[in-house]
Amino acid sequence: MGERLSIAVKIGPLIFLSLTIACLSLSCSQGTSDDTSGTASNSAASRSAPASKSLKKAMSAIKPFFRPMGDPKPGDWLAAYRESGQTFDEYRAGSPTPPTADRRTIYVQPFGHFTRSQNVVIKAATDYLAAFYGLPVKSLPGKRLPGSIGSHDLRMIDYPKHRQIRTGFILETLLKPALPADAAALIAFTDEDLYPDSSMYYVFGQASFDDRVGVWSLFRLEGKTGYDTFLRRTLKIAAHETGHMFSMRHCTKYECVMSGTNHLQETDSRPIDACPECMAKICWLMKIEPADRYLKLIEFCRKYGLKQEAEEFDRKLKAVEKAGSH
Repeated sequence: MGERLSIAVKIGPLIFLSLTIACLSLSCSQGTSDDTSGTASNSAASRSAPASKSLKKAMSAIKPFFRPMGDPKPGDWLAAYRESGQTFDEYRAGSPTPPTADRRTIYVQPFGHFTRSQNVVIKAATDYLAAFYGLPVKSLPGKRLPGSIGSHDLRMIDYPKHRQIRTGFILETLLKPALPADAAALIAFTDEDLYPDSSMYYVFGQASFDDRVGVWSLFRLEGKTGYDTFLRRTLKIAAHETGHMFSMRHCTKYECVMSGTNHLQETDSRPIDACPECMAKICWLMKIEPADRYLKLIEFCRKYGLKQEAEEFDRKLKAVEKAGSH
């Protein structure tokens, strides 16, 4: 079983939100895969490909739009977990999981019964992933979780009293056998509360580095907040966890959508976009131009009323275009 990353709340002296690495086997090793030799060859070829001069220029051009990661405050992610991060060069030197000619589609699978506002947010997240990663995204017909779930995959919690579903049940039993042949990734959204194991109180989501499957819960994101905050949180989680399925680790260099977060306030403070290092990973792996990516993100933000983000993406686009003309 592969290494998984999850957005979690741990049980302890402090109950807090976190993006926690959860190794669910005795021999977790990053970069391993049970894919075919053809995919491994594809990955090796991608790993050896040089970064273009225009991509390096684009990285420099957008640096002013991102705050360097400062010292963490008590309770923040980096105050609790020591992480070295992952630069673009380190990413290229590793063995990232790439889309291939035969495997380029991100699939979204809803599980559950959603409210009208949740359906709008799920549609928005689907559109955002297409713009963010430059890949086609298809939404599959909604399904209900099985009516009968074993006791080892389900538990009840007392406050507030409700049931939780084990993430491994969804990932291993429902998603892995249903992974389409042309899937770069298969993402499930659910209205159920989730937990990964008995050591954690709940998780927002969990994704696999190796198996190209992930699941996210909307159960705790909406709360007493407004629609715009609910939307932004969902976009961040969708983009973040999908990044893990493409071998992107937590960012510690900048305030970035790929940075780990330990609580909702920290999540809310992150941008919805990838920093220079992580933007370069996406554009390099997907073979897309930064300017083309920003054009799609501008269009998305205007469609969904994210005026501030649309204006910032537009400024990034202009900076990238200017850098490319010199």
